[in-house]
Formats: sequence, structure tokens, C-alpha cells
Amino acid sequence: MTAATISLRVITKETLHGVLALKVAPDQEQFVASNAVSLAEAHFEPVAPWYRAIYAGEVPVGFLMMEYNAAEAIYFLWRFMIDARFQSHGYGRTALELLFDHVRALPNADALYTSCVPAEGGPGPFYEKMGFVYTGEEEDGELGMRRAL
Repeated sequence: MTAATISLRVITKETLHGVLALKVAPDQEQFVASNAVSLAEAHFEPVAPWYRAIYAGEVPVGFLMMEYNAAEAIYFLWRFMIDARFQSHGYGRTALELLFDHVRALPNADALYTSCVPAEGGPGPFYEKMGFVYTGEEEDGELGMRRAL
């Protein structure tokens, strides 16, 4: 499969188990909640986040979830993961480009925010390659990042 086959898809009853089976490498587990926890949290948030499975062709390879507040034009990448078996194939990069395109189409969107734990093996360097810059904000041990759209 090539990065060109990446899509962001709604998770259905039929595709749920494939998404739940996705896992990051053991040394990455400290950086992102499991997809099961993410989906459970999504259903209990006052305003349901936007989330999608990341597919390469017909194979689920990852998951992302975004919190958004259209009234205040705040769009925040809350969860992002690529299964350990599918990392380093360009799927994450392409999935984020698709997310950037999605957010650009939302009301008053001029940036996407995220945060990450500043630790060896964390996602910070990847986010920087994707155009995110550190904002200087810190919350719960995570450093805030912003990507202009």
C-alpha cells in the first residue's frame, strides 16, 4: 500500500473491532491512550469530539480524534496513533494532511493545536516535521503545540 491510499473513515459497528485492535509499540504506550479509552471518553464528553479511523486501502492502520469549539475557532488534535506495524510508511503524515484539509474547511479555522509529553521517543519531533511549533504553554506535563493552517 502507498500513502496515497490513506483515508479517514467513520468507525462503524462493523469496523470497531479492527480499530480497537490497533496498538502502538510498548515504549509508546505512555504517550497516547488506547483507542478503547479514547472512544469511551468521546462518548462521555459534553460536546462529542470528531474522530476517525485511519485506513490504508481497506486496512485500519490508525486513529485520530479532535476536540473542537467552532464558536471560539479552537481545534485540538486530542489523540493520534498509528499501529506499530504500520509506522514509518508515511501513513501518519498523510492522515495529518487529510486532517489539516478537514480543519481548514471548518468555521474560522486558522490553526490546529495539540500537545505532547516531552520525552525520549515521544511524538514531538514528528509533529514538528508536520509544521507544529511549541507555544510555550504546558498543562499536565504536556507541552502545547500549534500548526498554522
